[in-house]
Amino acid sequence: MVSESDVNRDESWMARAIDEARRAEGDTSPNPLVGCVITRGGELEATGYHRRPGDDHAEIDALDNLEGSPGGCELYVNLEPCSHYGRTPPCVEALIEAGVERVVVGCIDPHPRVDGDGVDALREAGIQVDVGVLEDEARRLNRPYIKYITRDVPWVSVKYAMSLDGNIATRTGDSAWISNEASRQRVHEMRDRCDAILVGTGTVRSDDPRLTARIEGGDDPLRVILDARLEGSLDETVYRPDGQGADTLVVTSEDAPSEARATLHDRGVETIDVPTDSRGFLAWQPLLEALADREIVRLFVEGGGTVVGTLLDDEHIDCVHAFVAPKLIGGEDAPGPVRGLGAETMDEAVEAQNVELESIEGDVLVTATFDHRSESSD
Repeated sequence: MVSESDVNRDESWMARAIDEARRAEGDTSPNPLVGCVITRGGELEATGYHRRPGDDHAEIDALDNLEGSPGGCELYVNLEPCSHYGRTPPCVEALIEAGVERVVVGCIDPHPRVDGDGVDALREAGIQVDVGVLEDEARRLNRPYIKYITRDVPWVSVKYAMSLDGNIATRTGDSAWISNEASRQRVHEMRDRCDAILVGTGTVRSDDPRLTARIEGGDDPLRVILDARLEGSLDETVYRPDGQGADTLVVTSEDAPSEARATLHDRGVETIDVPTDSRGFLAWQPLLEALADREIVRLFVEGGGTVVGTLLDDEHIDCVHAFVAPKLIGGEDAPGPVRGLGAETMDEAVEAQNVELESIEGDVLVTATFDHRSESSD
């Protein structure tokens, strides 16, 4: 019988492994976030985490940081150890060879080349394995990876800044700035943790954004621009060869003129075609699948109300980051953050399962997630 003190101890060490995994947030795509803790006799011996694709996995990193023999140790890892060759050898073989006594796993890895095989291999080798310690927390940490693996589309986060009366700009279109400087800095941190930023051509034309993560030592995500017909001037920053160094991908349709395509290609800007839907918008499902094919796991949407509204209508929003500024804009023609068809009744409104509030120097950041959309096929 497992005592309450044993459960508390396991949960404490698993929480530490999850904290280790978070150290690489934004750096591991398309791999998951994984941290590892090694203990002996209830005392911490070593920690490790996976830093980026091609680097050692968390278990190997922790073993390398261990002083002395791993024999008889207990190992805590938030995601099931891999049992197959990928960019690195399988961790299961290393754990068996090391002679660890017990492995505690947060959650099973849904990757079809793992999915319980790692746990089975450890048990067949005589190692005690316990699964499901802080399972909800472990799954929450890797929600983007889980959706990417199980549904072949990215995790979609939407960001917007709005006033207290729900407007994202004035009636003349002026939106600089609704949120404060600290909130805008937070957005750059969010960009640094995603794989791609997506906006519509309306945002590009009205704001001429750089769409880069201005974080020291950070990485700029891929810039994805929706422009079904390439009707603009293509003079904006994201289309220029010197466009701040980040790569740009323009998503268009077969109706886009060949001359505009050639102009973009000459500047080193790639284009891809996706079908349009019955409304004339680029269809989200094939678009998201195309991004997943490029190993885009975390997609950060900063588009206007039309882009966000069609995402909502098609049930593709996993997370919303709403920066609410203590300002009143007013005006019947001032735009809101979400358009589209929307719900006909309140019963059809989409309700978040998880909501967090954070004060940022007067602004309030509301983060809401929709788990039933991201993990419905697990």
